[in-house]
Amino acid sequence: MELNQLTKDAVLRVGEVCAVEGRRIFVLVDKNKNLSDMFLDGDILRNISVNSFVEIRKGFLSIIGRVEGERIEEDPPAAESTKLQAVNKNRRVLTVSLSGYVDERGAFSGGTKELPLIGNEAYLVTRETILLIHNLAPAGAPAVRVAKLYGDEFDIDLPIDKLFNGHIAIFGNTGSGKTNTLASLYKAFLDSLRVRNEAAFRENTRFLLIDFNGEYVRPNCLTSEKYVYSVSTRNDNGDRLPLDAESLLDLEVLSILTDATDRTQKPFLKRAVRLYRVVLGAENGDPSGYLGNILRARITEALKMSDKIRAHLILDYLKDILLECTQSTESSIDTDSDLEWHNQAQGFLLRQGGHFLSQKPDRIPQTKAYASIANIAVPQSLISALIVFLYVQLIGDVLTNRAQNDHIAPVINRLKSKRRDIDRIFDLSSAEFWKRNVVVVDLSDTSIEMKKTVPLLLCKRFYAEHKLHGDNKTLTVIIDEAHNILSHESSREAESWKDYRLETFEEIIKEGRKFGVFLTISSQRPFDISPTIISQAHNYFIHRLINEADLRSIASSVSYIDRITEESIPTLPTGTCVFSGVASQMPIKLVVSPLDEQYRPQSETRSFLDVVPVAPVSA
Repeated sequence: MELNQLTKDAVLRVGEVCAVEGRRIFVLVDKNKNLSDMFLDGDILRNISVNSFVEIRKGFLSIIGRVEGERIEEDPPAAESTKLQAVNKNRRVLTVSLSGYVDERGAFSGGTKELPLIGNEAYLVTRETILLIHNLAPAGAPAVRVAKLYGDEFDIDLPIDKLFNGHIAIFGNTGSGKTNTLASLYKAFLDSLRVRNEAAFRENTRFLLIDFNGEYVRPNCLTSEKYVYSVSTRNDNGDRLPLDAESLLDLEVLSILTDATDRTQKPFLKRAVRLYRVVLGAENGDPSGYLGNILRARITEALKMSDKIRAHLILDYLKDILLECTQSTESSIDTDSDLEWHNQAQGFLLRQGGHFLSQKPDRIPQTKAYASIANIAVPQSLISALIVFLYVQLIGDVLTNRAQNDHIAPVINRLKSKRRDIDRIFDLSSAEFWKRNVVVVDLSDTSIEMKKTVPLLLCKRFYAEHKLHGDNKTLTVIIDEAHNILSHESSREAESWKDYRLETFEEIIKEGRKFGVFLTISSQRPFDISPTIISQAHNYFIHRLINEADLRSIASSVSYIDRITEESIPTLPTGTCVFSGVASQMPIKLVVSPLDEQYRPQSETRSFLDVVPVAPVSA
């Protein structure tokens, strides 16, 4: 061994192992290694301290550990000594947890291969070893470079295949830098794929970003080659999201929109949708005529009924159908002014001629109710058409005593109340959603209810499509402020709606990877998000979190973070995060580089000094 290597080892030597307790190793520090800094070949090296790495050499194997703590171990006093003795501060003992090892080939691997022996020497970790430990991307593998190692000024390459072909979770309080992290990652990722093969990038990859606050709509944010849908429920000026009718006619989706109960209302919706499909798929090509014939038969039965309450209820339903079909602005349509209920005979009496309709059914076509059906045509609007068929099905169910008005009417009323929002958000006449392979859906101008509904509808639709037709292609769903849609503590919605919403996204995060569907979530409240979703992520970028519930959520769901790293989360500086997951052998702290102004999301904190500038000095 050369002399300079001997000298180098003498300088780097920290001490030797004095105890081994499982994965916790104790190192007795040499007496001359108590200074804060040392010099080696003109470089200043920081001496061993808490949270720094240490190399323990066992034969040809270098075991890498991280210092978790240190203490002073006092010498036991001699038996004959009665004098007070000063504590020997030179007996420092380090508590080290094992992080991995460097094998004889010089490659670092996380985990434990062997435990050190008492007496094995411990050394400071050089810059070359630090680079080796934090080399996340293999040589020549595609990577993105968006961050530096915290405390050491060198860049970290994040591997594309281990990072982006899995689920990513980005957490941090507001102002901690999580939005910059998300934007930096995906800007670098999209740029890298485009340079690699632009044609294949456009053809084989899709990216859907759900933007609740309108932060990513700037022209150059993420990429300049994206398509933005800025939807609105406040006015008719917003963009419409292309959505095929089948997605909206899905029983689960309708149950969500109408908040339908499982036992009575959901089966009713199923019957109504089945009736809609039968009529619209009529072989004669005349859905309106088919619908009119159904209504004539049911109104005929109603006018012959002996139950006054149900008969008048059906006539009221007919008025609602006529209002939907004719788009009348009147509050009511006359369908029963020529009829009179005869209590003694328990039936309708046709005023002109004085005929009881139960006894003279051939007079029913002369009634206004029957004649009004000639004006019925299936509405062009899918929602209006669906409301018509809900009423038609309800008439049939009332006639057969299959349903009660009090149980079913609330479902129809809820759908009617949401019709305006649905018409303002969705274009049900078109299904061409992917104008480009990167799409941002801006929901900043929508109601709270639609902010929960739209992401669910889109993700459910594209996930189902991708499973069927997504061979050798990928779909990446990015949800910023994910607690808006993935919360398990919401009190604004029914349990059935919340359960279905969470189950949908839990299925994506548990099964999507096999089909090339990857989910990225960003949130300032991880405690609000379903623990199943948090625990199923593959890689985590954790910025500053202060709330105790959020910290507990991270500790219980993220298995990659050690105690020292976990305790540092509340004090992380802005822009600094803990990166942990399958792409990293161990947790590391990164400083994500801020994007240039033109590429940043619109999430900057507003300054009072800009809002209230200094007043000009008068002459």
